[in-house]
This record gives sequence, structure tokens and C-alpha cells, in this order.
Amino acid sequence: METKKLLDAKGLACPIPIVKTRKAIAEIEAGEVLEIHVTDKGAKNDLAAWAKSGGHELLNYTEEDNVLKFWIKKG
Repeated sequence: METKKLLDAKGLACPIPIVKTRKAIAEIEAGEVLEIHVTDKGAKNDLAAWAKSGGHELLNYTEEDNVLKFWIKKG
């Protein structure tokens, strides 16, 4: 999966990952993919809900070594 931008929000607590995601997604074009890395476990539900409410598509989600990785396609 080709990502246009990578957002490293590891070590940040909610709501900062959402705030940074909103800013990063504004910097890419519709149809492009933003990859986000976070360590805040609450981000799993928060990012999924945020993507849906904003008209974006959560393409994939994985967890590796306590890092949650999300791929969101801008709507």
C-alpha cells in the first residue's frame, strides 16, 4: 500500500493524535493514504470513529510491538 504521508504520533496521549491526524490529512489530496503510528491504545476507537465521521476510509489497522498503525484514505 502506497502512503503519501507518515504521521508519527507515538508517545502522545489523546486527543493529540487526532488533532495531528486532522492536520496531516488536510495536507494530502483526496484518494491519497495517510499512515499513522500511535502508542495510545485509545486511538484505535478514536481514529476509526474520526475517519468515518470525516468521510475518510480506514483501510487497515495493525499492532506491532505496542505500536498501533493505521492507514486512512482521504475521502
